[in-house]
This record gives sequence, structure tokens and C-alpha cells, in this order.
Amino acid sequence: MQNLIETVQLKKSFTTEAGELHVLKGIDLSISEGKMVGIVGVSGVGKSTLLHILGALDRPTSGKVFYNGTDIFSLNEDSLAVFRNRTVGFVFQFHHLLPEFTALENIMMPGLINRSQYKNIHEKAERLLNEMGLSERQGHRPGELSGGEQQRVAVARALILEPKVVLADEPTGNLDTATGDDLFKLLLNLNKEKGITFVIVTHNESLSIQCHRILRMVDGKIIPFATENTGGTEKK
Repeated sequence: MQNLIETVQLKKSFTTEAGELHVLKGIDLSISEGKMVGIVGVSGVGKSTLLHILGALDRPTSGKVFYNGTDIFSLNEDSLAVFRNRTVGFVFQFHHLLPEFTALENIMMPGLINRSQYKNIHEKAERLLNEMGLSERQGHRPGELSGGEQQRVAVARALILEPKVVLADEPTGNLDTATGDDLFKLLLNLNKEKGITFVIVTHNESLSIQCHRILRMVDGKIIPFATENTGGTEKK
């Protein structure tokens, strides 16, 4: 299967008053198209930093990130912004919905920013709301929705431009157990039915073992870790 994402010796450091802080220490990984990958590890090992770089929200200190063979950080800022908007969908622990807009309008927002045809984006947003089981909530603002409903709206927003990959940073971390389980089942179904690649940072290993593959991070590095899923094991 074709690799959608590859990283080569990815490193990230931050300058602090105490000196240089090395967060990522040479990450080599490949992620196949259509896979669901979980990234696990204790707080502070660099999981979110890695995810932000994979989504071009941040730049590495050194190393490369390839999507279908293209080094994304060789692109100029305008091209990188187009790549980020069209290729990657984001779901965060805190949904970051715009409180003054309805559920439908929040889902449409990436398409409006992309200057897509209004009618097409409106129809796609309605369809996604229906797939999320929220068709009757399209006129509600975030403050009128439950936590699980808000996160489903955030997932729909991430899907509106049909990205190749969705990067999710602790998407169930702010939800109760039952609601979090339901959301994860939704992501699994989207992966299975639509073939969307998911890379999910999570502390919840009972959820992560349902992924095709687990990447365990320790001290800024990825260590080999086998999953027990779908008829076999797969390692980094």
C-alpha cells in the first residue's frame, strides 16, 4: 500500500530560559493511505508537537515531511496554506467551534475560506450533519450542543473539504467515557467506509488498540510497538 506520509529524521527544539528543549529527537515513520494510526505515550513526550508538524501547523527544526513524495516544507507559505486547507483535516480535544455561528455554519467554514461554491458546501455540510446524526441540530449554536455533539460538528468540519488525512489530538479527552467511545466508533466507521487516513493522539489505550497501528512515543522518539488488530501485527 502506498505511503501517504513519511518523515525523515524529524527534530523539533524550543529555546527556553533554561536552555534548548529538544522535543522531537529524530522521528522516522511512514503512514500508509487509508490506515488508522494511534500515537500513544505519557504527557510531554512530543505527541502533539509531532501532530502539529504533520499538519503543517508548525515547522520542524530539521528533517523532512513528505506527502505522496512531496516535501511539504519546501513549499512557499501560500502553497503550504493551500496544502493544509485541502489535504489535512484537524480535530482537537477542545473543538474550537465559533460560538456565534450555527453547527451548519461551523462545518461550512473551511469551504467558505477556500472560496468553494456556496451551494455545494451547504449541501455537503447538511449531508455530513446527517451522517453525524445531527441533522436536527444544524441551526443550534455550540453553546446549545452537548460536548459529544460539539465534537461531532468538529469532525464534520474536518471532513468538509474531503481531506486525505485527519489529524486528531485527544479527540475524546474532553468527553465522558461513553460519549468518547461513541465518537471513536464514528471515526472507525469513517475510516472503514470512506477510506480516510486518521492519525490520532490519545492517552486512551483501550481506544488506540482498535487502530490498525500504534506508535508509542517515549522521550521524543518512536519505539516499536505491535498492535493486535485485523488479523496480524504491524510495527513501526
